[in-house]
Amino acid sequence: MDDIPISVLFSILIFLILVSGFFSGSETGLMSLNRYRLRHLADKKNKGALRAFRLLQKPDKLIGLILLGNNFVNILASAIATIIGIRMFGETGVLIATIILTIVVLIFAEVTPKTLAAMHPEKFALPATFIIEPLLRLLYPFVWFINLSSRVIFKIFGIRHASNSDKLSSEELRIVVNEAATMIPQGHQEMLLSILDLEKVTVDDIMVPRNEIIGINFEDDWDDIIKQFSETQHTRLPVYEGDINHMIGIIHIRRALRFFHNEDSNKEDFRKIIREAYFVPSGTPLNTQLLNFQHEKRRNAMVVNEYGDILGLVTLEDILEEIVGEFTTDPSASRKDLHIKEDGTYLIDGSITVRELNKILNWQLPTEGPKTLNGLIIEYLEHIPEPGTSMLLDNYPIEIIQTTRNAVKTVLIDPNWSAQPQKVNEM
Repeated sequence: MDDIPISVLFSILIFLILVSGFFSGSETGLMSLNRYRLRHLADKKNKGALRAFRLLQKPDKLIGLILLGNNFVNILASAIATIIGIRMFGETGVLIATIILTIVVLIFAEVTPKTLAAMHPEKFALPATFIIEPLLRLLYPFVWFINLSSRVIFKIFGIRHASNSDKLSSEELRIVVNEAATMIPQGHQEMLLSILDLEKVTVDDIMVPRNEIIGINFEDDWDDIIKQFSETQHTRLPVYEGDINHMIGIIHIRRALRFFHNEDSNKEDFRKIIREAYFVPSGTPLNTQLLNFQHEKRRNAMVVNEYGDILGLVTLEDILEEIVGEFTTDPSASRKDLHIKEDGTYLIDGSITVRELNKILNWQLPTEGPKTLNGLIIEYLEHIPEPGTSMLLDNYPIEIIQTTRNAVKTVLIDPNWSAQPQKVNEM
């Protein structure tokens, strides 16, 4: 080393620092790559992405190579810096070289390349793979020995390798969708989030309650049945005998009208064209029920409890509305249980579901208990309130307008309550 000029040693030292920066930046860049975008680029036959994808399939070997290269060049740079320091400053040159080299390595071989690689992982990592992959093949025996040694140490201390999985949970996928808001249209983003929410919502949350089911009572007069078919706005109607729990089946209006064109039509022949009803248990998640509808080739189902009693009716359209939203922007135009007054307040039927009310008013009423507003009010008060009663239901103001002997019929709600906190304090 004494015969090598200091200028050459400086050149070698600068080169080693640059190589160290390359290894440091490559490690950060490769580990910062978006795995899903990388997979997308690899599918498009991007050469750099293909190499990076192969390298990341075996991260232990990749990290082993980078650490081997990085430590080798850093130790060699330290030895050369020591020689330069001794030549220039004598014995004190060792301390001077150590201090200066530490600062230079931190700035130019660690912080700067790693920061740049973290900010632009693809620009740094993909070109680096053209050097990293051949180097891995060249130094594979050394990398293999290092990895073997680390595995032996892990085994001695009882440490197991954690399985590396790229699978996302539904909550993690929700975060991905939210963070991709600038790249996904808002309508599409809302639909994706709604699909993820299907597993949290059950048929009980969206079904038509049994007391609101419009159906055909087979015990009615034949002329009344024909008239009901001619006036109905629904395409399918449940048919029952006397009580909704005595379900006969479901009849499609188009099929029934063709039947009624026959002058000899009667009840007994009518019974033959009724399709058997489809029953689903209470508590079925919507994502499961959507698949069930597809498998059974059905569009509606009767929701039953553990005793077989009918609780309500759920349709395919109800589930689709949970995904795409209401088919109208005016809530009062599509709902009979909601009316907007001239002053902007809402008259709401007590049978409205809590989830529907939350969506309309952007409230956060609890959905774990009673499914309807009537049930929520009665559970909270533990009795049927008198008309004119005002209350704070989970800090939301509600005024009782009309009640029956066993239920809250109508309530008054001001959707702008949050902008008028003084009204809440007056209640």
